[in-house]
Amino acid sequence: YNYRRSIMKTFVLCTTFALACALTATPQEKPKPAAPKPAAAKSTAAKAASTKSAAAKSTATKSAAKPAASVARLNPALLTPGNLKATAPATFRAKFVTTKGEFVIEVTRAWAPVGADRFYNLVKNGFYNQAAFFRVLQTPRPFMAQFGISAFPAVSRAWQSANIKDDAVNQSNTRGMVTYAKSGAPNSRTTQIFINYGDNSFLDASGFAPFGKVIEGMEVVDKLHSGYGEGAPGGAGPSQGRLQEEGKAYLDKMFPLLDKTVTATIVPAVAPAKPAGVKPPGTATPKPAVKPAATKPAPAKPAAAKPTAKQ
Repeated sequence: YNYRRSIMKTFVLCTTFALACALTATPQEKPKPAAPKPAAAKSTAAKAASTKSAAAKSTATKSAAKPAASVARLNPALLTPGNLKATAPATFRAKFVTTKGEFVIEVTRAWAPVGADRFYNLVKNGFYNQAAFFRVLQTPRPFMAQFGISAFPAVSRAWQSANIKDDAVNQSNTRGMVTYAKSGAPNSRTTQIFINYGDNSFLDASGFAPFGKVIEGMEVVDKLHSGYGEGAPGGAGPSQGRLQEEGKAYLDKMFPLLDKTVTATIVPAVAPAKPAGVKPPGTATPKPAVKPAATKPAPAKPAAAKPTAKQ
């Protein structure tokens, strides 16, 4: 019995040992590589990225289409108004690039010489750059768009008392005409001007002398933001006093929807087109060359008769 028991024990031990060896020799399962994403998903992601890129380009293009409100720069010459006394040409044009578009004012010096000279110097030296249209009145009827307070408080202080003498009123305040704002006191014009929206000829008798006219882009002037209405204290619009003291920062914070001038520059007048076939004065018309008349040969003279011999 003991012998059989010993054999069985040995068999069990051998079987256990063999089973353990077999289990140890079984290879471990390696982790599978991540399954590649379906090509369709990759294509969808690429399309989404492409769409976003196209949208970004489109947004950039639209932004570029609008006139960029460039960083305002102060021209030091504007701090000394007494030095800016150049005489304006007989006629000249000023191009205004605004946040709504462009318009052109043509100035005729003979209409209001003092005002024309002041405007010429202001535009030439960049006074109106970044200046806001702070008083745009379209109701109860179209009245005016007023601007001309500098974006820089230092410049406003320099020009606050730089008054010019009044001009005689030679034109009427009708639609598109450009005129200086002034108080009821004589010789109170400085830098503020306005563009007439309608027939404001009732202003003529009060000494408001137009010096120019909008000849291009009046539809842009019509679209300037007018939602704030009349200025303080009579209305909800900007206070001229605070605008002069605080400049552009005041409007950007309190009246962000106001339109502004980006740049204002003097541009050369366009020469009128010459009618076809019209020659400039002083040009001599060449005369056609005269050909000499053909010379006809003289008729042959009859031969002289010889004397007949007498018989």
